[in-house]
Amino acid sequence: MSRLLAGSLALLLLGLVVGGAFGALILAAPRLEAGDLFTDPYLRHVVLFTIFQALASTILSVGLALPVARALARRETIPGRAVLLRLFSLPLVMPTLAAILGIVAVYGHAGLLNQAATALGLAPGQYLYGLSGILIAHVFFNLPLAVRLLLPAWRAVPGESWRLASQLGMRSGDVWRVIEWPLIRQILPSVSGIIFMLCFTSFAVVLTLGGGPAATTLEVAIYQALRLEFDLGRAVALSLAQIGLCAAIIGAVQMLGREVPLTPALGRVSDRPDLAGVAGRVFDTAAIAAAMTFVALPMIMLLSAGLDGPLAAVLADPQLWRAISRSLTVAVLAAALALALGAAMLILARELRLRRGRPRGAAAIELAGSLTLVVPPLVLGAGLFVLLSPVADIYAVGLALVTVVNAVMGLPYVLRVLGPAMDRTARRYDRLCDGLGVRGWNRLRLVEWPSVRREAGLALALVAALSVGDLGAIALFGTQDTETLALLLYRRMGAYRLDAAATTALVLLTVCLALFAGIERVVGGRAATRS
Repeated sequence: MSRLLAGSLALLLLGLVVGGAFGALILAAPRLEAGDLFTDPYLRHVVLFTIFQALASTILSVGLALPVARALARRETIPGRAVLLRLFSLPLVMPTLAAILGIVAVYGHAGLLNQAATALGLAPGQYLYGLSGILIAHVFFNLPLAVRLLLPAWRAVPGESWRLASQLGMRSGDVWRVIEWPLIRQILPSVSGIIFMLCFTSFAVVLTLGGGPAATTLEVAIYQALRLEFDLGRAVALSLAQIGLCAAIIGAVQMLGREVPLTPALGRVSDRPDLAGVAGRVFDTAAIAAAMTFVALPMIMLLSAGLDGPLAAVLADPQLWRAISRSLTVAVLAAALALALGAAMLILARELRLRRGRPRGAAAIELAGSLTLVVPPLVLGAGLFVLLSPVADIYAVGLALVTVVNAVMGLPYVLRVLGPAMDRTARRYDRLCDGLGVRGWNRLRLVEWPSVRREAGLALALVAALSVGDLGAIALFGTQDTETLALLLYRRMGAYRLDAAATTALVLLTVCLALFAGIERVVGGRAATRS
């Protein structure tokens, strides 16, 4: 009964937050004219640009990731491969604003590339702000993700297939056409869909690199309507458009993609017939080196700019430490809340699936936790803004709202990371625990926690790290008295205090990585750090 109660309360809380925010937007919608989104040229432009930039970012990210992933799959012994895979983990948890400052240091007007062009007698380029800058930043974040999502497809190719290809004398093109592409195209829709959604709901990248109204997305327009213009009608219209488009995109991805079991094969990769060719080795080496340079260069420039900035003055600023304290508080509370909600929902889903024979009910619960992907954080924040502004001082409770929004947005990560481990534990130990009478706290302490500790640590660390660097909710609810480290960095960038901003970005990155590593080590234990 307690398992049903905890999961039911978690679902109720999630429904109150998301349903309340969505209901507030629906109730505010009648004040609008139905055709506003289609007759207003600005709103129509925002919708079309949001879709276009997400589509272009996805094509570039996935298109460039394919040769890199194939090169990494073919060259398991190439020098630098392990370093590159570790490097590709950093953009997944790296604060967006910190990465943007590194990108500016490379591609900006006074950046590394323009300095090199000037030294060669060429005119410096002006291409960072606008669509080109958005694409560069999105590829920086999503190319590593696409590579990591695509790599398991190559690991799943049976060794027998490679040996047969060698016996048939297949060339590289034949291997790609007959063996690799049929498997890759099965997971390509889901990989592309994930990246498209990330680019479609991107906020900080477009806010900082968009460069003006011509490069505005739905999320940025919602922020401007609420925070700068206080136009609730336009904010509601844009929010509903955002939810509708996100739902349509996720539905299309579900229809096009399918779950493909990618079990690591036992065959030897060295049996591939296309490893010895000189052209293949040159191409793979060039692809890996280019990807490593593209991802590493902004990080190196951020480190250099941060250390060259007014490090002592920034570290001595009490405002910085207050922002760090708020960021850590919000991150830890949001991660703990997300983990508690996710674990309770997974326990309820597991109870329905394994004990009560209701797999559809279990799937519905897990789907409910993932539906927050349809409601981006700024839209959720906009709904809470509309819901609570008549009855409360929004900015006085801003940090609490930011914590709730970050927890709800982190819930899908908890379900995805923790779910398989909890399900596996139940299938393995349920009957034994029932036979021995191990229940409640004793079962959690002796059976559940040791089995899922590593995954719980990873989920907690991931949500906390994402919350530390998040700008979406705090940009909506934050004030001078409640600013977090991400908001402080954004304001310093907006005030063109770039030296102080670079050092602040380095502090933000350090806090984010230290928090991720610390939580994963403390909560996940030694096994988490070795995996």
